[in-house]
Amino acid sequence: MGVKTNEDLEADYVIVGGGTFSLVLAARLPEDDRFGMTLLGSEADWQLITTPQTELSNRAIKEPQGKLLGGSSGINGKTFIAPSKAGIDAWSKLCATDWTWEKLSPYYEKSYTLQLPDEATREYIGELDSFTADPFSGNSIGGYSNLVAVDYETKTRSYAATGYGLPAIQRPGVRILTEAMVQRILFDASDAGVTATGGRRLCKGKLSTIKAKKEAILDQFNIPVVVENPNVGENLQGHLMSGISFEVKEGVITGDPLLRQEQEAVQNTIQLYTKHKAGPMTIGGIQSSAFMRIIEYHGPNQQEAKQAYLNKFIPQPEGRDQAVRGIYADDNEPTCSMFMFLAQANLHQTGKSFVGQELLPGNFLGLGLELSLPFCRGSAHIASADPNVPPTIDLRYFSNPLDLDTMARNLLDVERLHKADPLAQFLVHSGQRNHPDAFLTDLESAKKYLRDTATAAYHSCGTVAMLPREKGGVVNKKLRVWDVSVFPLVPPANIISTVYAADIIRSDA
Repeated sequence: MGVKTNEDLEADYVIVGGGTFSLVLAARLPEDDRFGMTLLGSEADWQLITTPQTELSNRAIKEPQGKLLGGSSGINGKTFIAPSKAGIDAWSKLCATDWTWEKLSPYYEKSYTLQLPDEATREYIGELDSFTADPFSGNSIGGYSNLVAVDYETKTRSYAATGYGLPAIQRPGVRILTEAMVQRILFDASDAGVTATGGRRLCKGKLSTIKAKKEAILDQFNIPVVVENPNVGENLQGHLMSGISFEVKEGVITGDPLLRQEQEAVQNTIQLYTKHKAGPMTIGGIQSSAFMRIIEYHGPNQQEAKQAYLNKFIPQPEGRDQAVRGIYADDNEPTCSMFMFLAQANLHQTGKSFVGQELLPGNFLGLGLELSLPFCRGSAHIASADPNVPPTIDLRYFSNPLDLDTMARNLLDVERLHKADPLAQFLVHSGQRNHPDAFLTDLESAKKYLRDTATAAYHSCGTVAMLPREKGGVVNKKLRVWDVSVFPLVPPANIISTVYAADIIRSDA
């Protein structure tokens, strides 16, 4: 899709980075034919890892970040979930921007095309009880079958490279340079301030310069310290996730044989896909999701108890803590996102595989959860002047005890949920689980389980927050650093749906 060249180049806009945001901009900025543009990107996965996390049994946590063209949209789980209205409106309340749910929701709708199941699938599923809540309305509590980012015609991953990169490169004036590692951002200083004007990049061992006639738009957090601002690299946030795998009854089909690389299962799956574009390779890893509250604090008679619960941990919140607490205090807002994974996952194990290195025999159903809005915040800072050296990443997971307590209570709700019909009909009563510690008995056992298993959901953001500087901010609403690092608060859902909103920057071009 991209081109490789060692020549010095010039364009109206230089977009530094080849990630999801970059390609949205690359597709939309040149809709105005006055401008030419160059976009820089490199390969695959950055393979980042955190420092050992004290509250996670001193484990270092993998933080995969997409390095290929299209960024993390090319390696994620393809799950597409809208955030809550309150989570986005909190950005405005923090004086970060005038962005609100009302203003952003048209861009959510613009970024996807909803394709309903085909007729054969609808006939197989049959009629279901109707749902009254729209999970894309911004106000949704309860379960639903989530969308996945799959091209309806080709049955391949739909992501920023195919959805935005391909259309962009067809337009005159757009270059996408691949295998290009940016070594330095070029700046011009004036009385009006400091402006990024281009970049020095390394391609095939040779340095060259890309200059912007109008401006450079930055797409990573490794920004040279030209303006003194200690907030750069701070405010790092991300979702933690964990879950329990329950043994299913005989005859319930799951993905476990594929995870165990059983030859017959692998061959059948490949044959289904190559011949019919059908089967497990055409879907995402997550089949259904649910926005959930803490059950014990739900209801009109529980508001006083919920306030007392929050006061115990954060009696006088300020700034971002106050915004998050205000959301959690609302009975119509979730504290976690639950999801179903049709296979086992043993998060006690470390190694290359997310699901674990030693898989149990039998078939399992995984019920996972993801903390919606963490109070803990960490940092990501360069570890060397060499841009090839990975940054030092410390998310300080569970450093705020309310995060651990909230997630543990939601995990106990998973324990209750699996015992209730209709889900219980598919599970073996007192059957196997992914680990002996997965048989939870009380809040403390749930907390221990989370310390030993909780891992990143790969939604890290916030290190150049769009906030006033006195509130920990780095950029304002006239963005020229444009990736998830500008989010003042992590959205309470998979962040990919919030990434596609680049018309805002185009309107100020």
